[in-house]
Amino acid sequence: MKIRYIRLLIKILSVIMLVLLGWLVVHLYRIGVFNDTDSLIKLLKKYGIWAPILFVFVQIVQVVIPILPGGVSLAAGVVMFGPWLGFLYNYIGIVLGSMILFWLGRRYGRRVIDIFVSEDTLNKYMDRLDSKGWYWTFALLIFSPVAPDDALVLLTSLTKMTWHEFTIIILAGKPLSIFIYSLGMLYGANWLLRMFGH
Repeated sequence: MKIRYIRLLIKILSVIMLVLLGWLVVHLYRIGVFNDTDSLIKLLKKYGIWAPILFVFVQIVQVVIPILPGGVSLAAGVVMFGPWLGFLYNYIGIVLGSMILFWLGRRYGRRVIDIFVSEDTLNKYMDRLDSKGWYWTFALLIFSPVAPDDALVLLTSLTKMTWHEFTIIILAGKPLSIFIYSLGMLYGANWLLRMFGH
């Protein structure tokens, strides 16, 4: 009898947490945190020592909900926390988000993938998913800062790749792409202006 009540309590608490998280995501979206670097930095400054935790949460959300632009938060992390801590917080958030996304794809399959992955991306990669070379294809694409990482994670969740293999690729492949992308977002425009004499 007690076990049944404990399970019921856990389910109720889980629903409450999901509703609160949903409200928080909607609130953050409305104040522009996911599409404006300045809005994100202003919000983070208000939270002092809690800013890194909030930032990691924002990064997880932008990975799990692939319709949100990741470039905003990558650049904000470097601006707000500096190159090393910014990189670290970006890395933690993106890795955790990728693992949650992989789990969602494994758990719900095409139902969740069809929502977030465009038909063009599906058509581009679907034929290669069952091939023996997908492990290396996925690894090389994850190293690239311009590949559609979130879509690739969801597609890979349909394959026979193990959790262990997936985790190794994400842990090893993400640092380079995060480093290049975040620094490119910050300094690319200034470098181009100097190159052309402006």
